[in-house]
Amino acid sequence: MRPLMPRTHMPRTVDLFIYPDCQLLDASGPWQVFASANQESGITHYTQRLLATAPGPVRTNSGMTLMATHALERTPPGDLLMIAGGHGVHALDEQDIALLRERALRSARVASVCTGAFALARTGLLDGCRVATHWRQAERLAREFPLLEVDAQALYCESDNRFTSAGVTAGIDLALALVARDHGASLAARVARELVVFLHRPGDQAQFSEGLRCQLTSHGRLREVIDRVISTPLAAWDIATMAESMAVTPRHFQRLFRQQLGMTPGAFLTRLRLELARQQLAESDATLSHIATHCRLGGAEQLRRQFQRHYGLPPSVYRARFGLSEAAA
Repeated sequence: MRPLMPRTHMPRTVDLFIYPDCQLLDASGPWQVFASANQESGITHYTQRLLATAPGPVRTNSGMTLMATHALERTPPGDLLMIAGGHGVHALDEQDIALLRERALRSARVASVCTGAFALARTGLLDGCRVATHWRQAERLAREFPLLEVDAQALYCESDNRFTSAGVTAGIDLALALVARDHGASLAARVARELVVFLHRPGDQAQFSEGLRCQLTSHGRLREVIDRVISTPLAAWDIATMAESMAVTPRHFQRLFRQQLGMTPGAFLTRLRLELARQQLAESDATLSHIATHCRLGGAEQLRRQFQRHYGLPPSVYRARFGLSEAAA
């Protein structure tokens, strides 16, 4: 009998396509995640290639220059083709799109970051797929490519090994999700901690925090009240206190709040506190009862119901996926 030979580790090849006026962080963020996965594990899990239409310097929209090492046309396809975003994506010509389509069809997985979805959509490979992009560009993407199901809120989406992400830092979230899929959540958690980013945000989490979304949609004196509540969400806020700080009646305050934010002041405060609870679930080993009390969300059962209603999964499942115990596994 022939002796068993040790298994050879075969790294996955990650190709990142860049072009003039691409977004620097769309390229450097995911790139660093895969590089850090190699460094944290001490194993070359990923071989990385930086592609452009031709090898050489590529100026990003920040003015910083990246050095492409491989030509899009002459480099054999790898395991993952990732397309960076940036306003230069709209200047890609038909030959570039044809080459991207050919590579994508021969790659095990294909992904876009931010407005890189426009290039991937032009290949036709996203037709019928649920896709994500930067929230500012979601309406344009849906208008120009009506066969796509554009989700303006999602951080990232997957459809048949085609991955799309929202803007800038969401590319890091997508890359972490791919590392977790390839080599386990523990390695992804170690990479996240090394890069000092959130352990792992689920793809269907909203691009905005509740506080930021409300800051963007409020204005005038109400915006000032919103800012104060966001800065101290665990203070003893109620409708009367918020209305008093704005020098209006509680009834007028509630009407104004609904007009500008589309929700009640109580719902807004609950959502802010649920975000704090979610953060504590991921970053501490505190009991659910302690978190509920600290975040002024009633008891453990109330927190459990509100969390399930708002995030679509129980706190225990969220902690199991994204908490400290997973990182230590």
